[in-house]
Amino acid sequence: MTLRLNARVFGFIPASILYGLGSLSPIKRMVKAVLTDLGIPKDVFQFVHWPTRYDNREAAQALKGSGINVPPLETYAPQLWDYWERHLDPHLFVDHSLFGRVKGRVVVVTGASSGIGRAMALKLADAGARVMLVARGEEKLTATKEDIDKAGGRAYTYQCDVSDMASCDALVAAVQNEHGSCDFLVNNAGRSIRRGIVNSFDRFHDFERTMQLDYFGAIRLIMGFLPKMIEQKRGHIINISSIGVLSNAPRFSAYVASKSALDSFSACASSEFVDKGVFFTTINMPLVRTPMIAPTKIYENVPTLSPEEAAGLIVEAIVYRPVRIATRLGIFGAVCHAIAPKLTQILLNTAFHMFPDSVAAQGKKDGGARELTPEQMAFAQLTQGIHW
Repeated sequence: MTLRLNARVFGFIPASILYGLGSLSPIKRMVKAVLTDLGIPKDVFQFVHWPTRYDNREAAQALKGSGINVPPLETYAPQLWDYWERHLDPHLFVDHSLFGRVKGRVVVVTGASSGIGRAMALKLADAGARVMLVARGEEKLTATKEDIDKAGGRAYTYQCDVSDMASCDALVAAVQNEHGSCDFLVNNAGRSIRRGIVNSFDRFHDFERTMQLDYFGAIRLIMGFLPKMIEQKRGHIINISSIGVLSNAPRFSAYVASKSALDSFSACASSEFVDKGVFFTTINMPLVRTPMIAPTKIYENVPTLSPEEAAGLIVEAIVYRPVRIATRLGIFGAVCHAIAPKLTQILLNTAFHMFPDSVAAQGKKDGGARELTPEQMAFAQLTQGIHW
């Protein structure tokens, strides 16, 4: 169904006001961005109100007596449309694939030795990227590189503790010295802590550790690679955040706070650099079955994404460069906090008491895996992907 809107409905707005608004620099840039996305040349605007009348009387008069008749529109319009779709559609030859985005490009992936980072590194290498594998452990990094090498890809390993600022600086310098630049930075390395605040009064270091790795480390790498990205007018920074930032799930105050800080930084930075060809994408990732969640035994019985499925979201980010990628449930959680915060708090408080701290988080000896009750299982199924 096509929506048609007669432009005359805006006739009550004085032309001087429309002209003044159209002359503002922010309006010009927004119009340009929209037209670029739609593939419409700006020059078309001058013909929007051009008086047009379709009339074949002159053609018919010229052909009179020749035995040639002007054919009805419906007899040739489909052929014209078909030709346009096959040869003239501006989106026809745009490569909307991971290969088209990353072939030959330098992609830095932190936390690349396992989980989401490893799965993403394999996809990137298969698409022809030069993958910089970054993690603390040399053994797992080497294993990932060997898998990529066997498949015919190109990968390079860099040991780096992202929570250490000097280590981050050394990584940036090494990548730029050896490869010239960084085209894509995937900030995937992270630390999650599942512990209620009441059990954290004597554990201030929990908040320091999450901020150091999830926020300060990621920012250090961004700040290190940004100058070269700006210089080459090309770059894409992808931050792996959490659905917890949108849902504000209890028991994850340290983790969610660190990821929220990174989200806010990216939101501010993206507005500063979008005209420099540098893009930021935040992925509010739902719960993924990785080594990071392994210590929480309760997660053995709740629905999670696989690392390969999570890597698929990063592929989407690279190909389409959206500002944010989030699940419908995550967006729904953010909307609930905005329109009904008190009711949402009550719901989250119910979940808080339904899924207690692990015995380890309570400072006790680990009692092993614990079976979920039918009520817990049903709630976990209903809120798939949210950290409880």
